[in-house]
Amino acid sequence: MYKRILLSAVVIFSVLLAKAQLKEFECNDEWVKKIEGIAPEKAEVQPEKQRKILVFSLATGYKHWVMPHTNEVMKVLGSKTGAFDVEVTTDVFRFENLKDYDAVVLNSACSRGPRRDLIFDALDDNTNYTEEQKKEKAAELEAKLIRYVEKGGGLMVVHGAIVMQNNSLPFSEMVGGSFHYHPPQQEVVLELAEPEHPLLKAFNGKTFTHVDEPYLFNNAYAKKNFRPLLYMDTSKLTRKKKEIDEKIKYVSWIKKHGKGRVFYVSPSHNAQSFEDYRLLKFFLDGTQYVLGDLKCDDSPARL
Repeated sequence: MYKRILLSAVVIFSVLLAKAQLKEFECNDEWVKKIEGIAPEKAEVQPEKQRKILVFSLATGYKHWVMPHTNEVMKVLGSKTGAFDVEVTTDVFRFENLKDYDAVVLNSACSRGPRRDLIFDALDDNTNYTEEQKKEKAAELEAKLIRYVEKGGGLMVVHGAIVMQNNSLPFSEMVGGSFHYHPPQQEVVLELAEPEHPLLKAFNGKTFTHVDEPYLFNNAYAKKNFRPLLYMDTSKLTRKKKEIDEKIKYVSWIKKHGKGRVFYVSPSHNAQSFEDYRLLKFFLDGTQYVLGDLKCDDSPARL
């Protein structure tokens, strides 16, 4: 009897584990056409002028396989709705001058540990600067990105990009938190923090379930100086290495930083999540928020 119960438990665990390990695939024309067919036909707000977005898509540390898919998702959302144009780059020197862009999207831009400074990593890899010159230039480029947002630029931070400057407190303050760790990939149920909020219209008051890395955060996250959008119930997470200090952990939010607007969205580690109209619309609406076209309450919630 005991052996049968144990065997059943092993089988169930194996099925759940297999379900949480989604197969990676290349971003090809067929997949992009699929996304074009699913994506919203029009934006919530038609901008008064054409908007231009710079998508920064460089990883010096962990390289998420979904990065090229996310680039294409942003292009499709912009071109199909006519709401914005997209330019993709891997060049950190583009942070020197961002005045021609209405918003910057950081696409899973993960840095190397333990330094956790992607800009410094990029200078390490592609310049002949001395160590001191790299340190000074990296600090300068980070400051210019932060200043761009403070002066009114939009910033969208997708999934692993929260790790980009993970040891920088100014970056953490701007984004709303820093990456701490995550339990293994699994099916995650995302709840709506404020179902009637305009940026959650895509979900029609219902939860969004998908396979993802359940990200947990520290540093500026403790202040919760943001308007939460999506959260997960940590008591429902499995394969936790240790107990999580709070039952509710937010995985997406918006916030003001100076005159600028910031949208952090943890979903998704997997391209399959984008094969759902709801997530595509959520990305579109969040992009329109950072561009300043979709107006909504972004004041910090009392949590």
